Amino acid sequence: MRWLAHILINSLVLIVVAGYVKSFHIDGVGSAIIASLIISILNIFVKPLLVLITLPVTVLTFGLFLFVINAITLLITDEIMGSAFEIESFGAALLAAVFISILNLLIQKVIIEPLSKKD
Repeated sequence: MRWLAHILINSLVLIVVAGYVKSFHIDGVGSAIIASLIISILNIFVKPLLVLITLPVTVLTFGLFLFVINAITLLITDEIMGSAFEIESFGAALLAAVFISILNLLIQKVIIEPLSKKD
């Protein structure tokens, strides 16, 4: 159930980011949900491998290279989904990755953590 909530929240974040980053396009809510599922699967299987391969660079940049890895994950999702999810450039993917990270952090700190403390 928690994974499904995470997918839906990520879908909403993708829609918000698509509204602010002009070269980042999503066809609709269904495409956002599918993109969120693909990103989730890539984060489970591909991202750890990318982090391991780029560990020296990630350490040298104090973790900022993780934004590049997230941008690569978004670009892989773009390739898988075709025209339903479009990112026009690596720069747009990097900007979207930063926005997605910030929005996910805000949602975690402002909504999720206070709700989980009530339980």
